[in-house]
Amino acid sequence: MLNPDLSRLYPYPFERLAELLGSVTPAALTPIPLSIGEPKHAPPAHVIQALTEALSTLSVYPSTKGSPELRDAIAQWATRRFGLQAESLSAARHVLPVNGTREAIFAAVQVAADRREGGTVLLPNPFYQIYEGAALMAGLEPVYLPITASGQPDFDAVTEAQWRRCQYLFLCTPGNPTGTPLTLDTLCRLIHLADTFDFWIGSDECYSELYRDDPPLGLLEACAAMGRHDYRRCMVFHSLSKRSNLPGLRSGFVAGDADFMAAFLTYRTYHGCSMSLPVQHASIAAWSDEAHVATNRELYRRKFEDAKTILHDVLPIHDSGYGFYLWVRTPVPCDVFAKGLYASQHVTVLPGQYLGRAVDGINPGAGFVRMALVAEPTVCREALYRIRTYVETLPQ
Repeated sequence: MLNPDLSRLYPYPFERLAELLGSVTPAALTPIPLSIGEPKHAPPAHVIQALTEALSTLSVYPSTKGSPELRDAIAQWATRRFGLQAESLSAARHVLPVNGTREAIFAAVQVAADRREGGTVLLPNPFYQIYEGAALMAGLEPVYLPITASGQPDFDAVTEAQWRRCQYLFLCTPGNPTGTPLTLDTLCRLIHLADTFDFWIGSDECYSELYRDDPPLGLLEACAAMGRHDYRRCMVFHSLSKRSNLPGLRSGFVAGDADFMAAFLTYRTYHGCSMSLPVQHASIAAWSDEAHVATNRELYRRKFEDAKTILHDVLPIHDSGYGFYLWVRTPVPCDVFAKGLYASQHVTVLPGQYLGRAVDGINPGAGFVRMALVAEPTVCREALYRIRTYVETLPQ
């Protein structure tokens, strides 16, 4: 017998994409994948050096809590980045390093869930599918909050009954797939709602360092603005994958409510989630340097400028100013668009309907594709010209 909740999990979006394209013979062109958010920029050399110089520490069992040096580096970075009160974010009490935020996002809901209450997890729709899987495997019901034209859910549309059943609220800011950040007013209002209805807020901020002009706000920053320096009911997830082009390092952190962090540490100790010491050394080097992040941002700025120049008169291009996704309305159904683009131009994009769920017969991701501008600028430019060529073949 297996855990029956496993049968509730949906196929992952990329499994569905592989099925869609499986019978298609693509054009004889160099493949360009824009479907997955895997950064292709070079990782920072000083981080690789720190990793290799620490390989001898592989003979040591790492602590689940991570080294004091790593927690300090994370706490100092978050304090600088989000303008937190000096020493309010305790490296010992408020911070835990994690092996990439994907596993931490999933695990946090397992810690937060009270299966006896018949509770729910509220999440944006479309969404990062780990949110949904975490809810289902914790025995909770996902409640899908459709993303509106604003690029984020309309939280005013959530009923009091829905708030009362909520045990965990997932935020994504800047959003995946739209790139839209949440405002300070919205974050503060959601914190007040968490107090009123007794639920946790988990803010996925993995795209927070990819911005064109002004950095987006974060949930801990909203806490600080409210004088809430214990970060009660709140936690944030950050990663080196996007910020530092290190998806294979599997390094990030969770920070926030000290009581939750203590419970989360207990869970993780049993779960066996400690980060190897070489990865910890590399992570310290990454969190302690901003120069490589600024270089990374400039590469994305160039690619979004190219997208607007190349596609503006054939597709409705909007740059939110954050992240590395283009969320584009398609002139034909999004799966038809993705299949046709792959067949004629060997460019892969992700149909938006695979990122969303139909509620009352409406999937808010349908009619869009997500294009991840993660390749080097010259490769992205080639992909954009191929997309333009394909769109020009479509009936007007």
